[in-house]
Amino acid sequence: MARLESMTSSDASAVVDELRMLFRSGVTKPVEWRRTQLTGLRKLLSEQADVFLKALYADLRKNTAEAKRAEIALVRNEIDHTLENLDSWLSPEPAGLPYPLRPADGRVVREPLGVALIIGPWNYPLQLVLAPLVGALAAGNCAVVKPSELSPNTSAAIAEHLPNYVEGVRVVEGAVPETTALLEQKFDTIFYTGNGTVGRIVMAAAAKHLTPVTLELGGKSPAIVEPGADLAMTAQRLAYGKFANAGQTCVAPDYVLAIGDTGPKLAEHLAETVKAMFGDDPATSESYGRIISTRHHDRLTALLDNGTVVVGGQADRDEKYIAPTVLTDVSPDAPVMRDEIFGPILPIIDVPDVDAALEFVNERDKPLALYAFTESEETKRRIETETSSGGLVFGAAIIHLVAPELPFGGVGESGMGRYHGRYSIENFSHVKAVLDKPLAG
Repeated sequence: MARLESMTSSDASAVVDELRMLFRSGVTKPVEWRRTQLTGLRKLLSEQADVFLKALYADLRKNTAEAKRAEIALVRNEIDHTLENLDSWLSPEPAGLPYPLRPADGRVVREPLGVALIIGPWNYPLQLVLAPLVGALAAGNCAVVKPSELSPNTSAAIAEHLPNYVEGVRVVEGAVPETTALLEQKFDTIFYTGNGTVGRIVMAAAAKHLTPVTLELGGKSPAIVEPGADLAMTAQRLAYGKFANAGQTCVAPDYVLAIGDTGPKLAEHLAETVKAMFGDDPATSESYGRIISTRHHDRLTALLDNGTVVVGGQADRDEKYIAPTVLTDVSPDAPVMRDEIFGPILPIIDVPDVDAALEFVNERDKPLALYAFTESEETKRRIETETSSGGLVFGAAIIHLVAPELPFGGVGESGMGRYHGRYSIENFSHVKAVLDKPLAG
């Protein structure tokens, strides 16, 4: 399989046509073919791990431990979970039929959609390309993979090595022209991870062909902290979720709603935690990454004066470095509260009670994730029943995405569709009803 770049619309058409012919030949439908591709994908992650680790460091200065955990191990675990359960997930399910239809048999079967387009982001440029691909291949599809041009080293590594390990996949590198050329084609499903602006472009293009779309977006994911919670542990878990990958994580806690008098105490614990995680000067820590580009660096540094800096606040444009930063005395109308931060800045907003916290969340777009730190079962019940979010986690942050039996996806402005584990099979399949009634009887 050739590495493709500088793609025109006619080039894109040829690639899709080639894959569609392969799909129509029936070669992708047997379960054994699917298993072979997943095994090849796992082998890729093993044999080319060093290549990917170097690329991730070059693109984001992502340290080895974090890259192994979040970019490689997560996908490998997804593959293993899928291989273990694939036969049962693909087995036809018997369906009961009403009496007037009998004698007859009913069943539900899952068939692959055809040719998928997977458009990946730059923040987890390996994981968020290969994890959806696991589902596409397991469901029996062919796929065109478009890595992000903003993480060029990882994109190049995927383009060079992925085709050597799996069949039925083409990799297209490039930027807006290449993505535009791909979106002009008729795919059978499109899976996009990124921001809402581009998500709308993807959806509009897909609408021309009535192509189903999965949008994994983001938004401002809140964390609610209630009095009585262990603030030292809360700070540790918030800091882990917020400052991993220098805050460039779609499910990172975007801001904290501190109920009652918890705000100042939590801020102190966060300052201590940042020092424990990254030392006196995070700029010298091998465990702390960098911002993807100077454009994003400039966007983030403009937000540093939106409150009182408790810890952090330092920035170096040449190094694309912004220190892990915690802000207090933040106005709900401040620029830092308008859009997803997507960087290492954590505002704390004081609210008087749970009612005010829930109102604050519900007045805004539905987030990709909602986190809550509380010992109250009543508060947990209220948050679960009175708010809407892609995922809800009590007592931790971001860890829900590593559980393969939990669906991952957004709602409203934070996205549509879901994947991971069995939900990936559902996402990349058509669930077909089959009724078989004998002619005699």
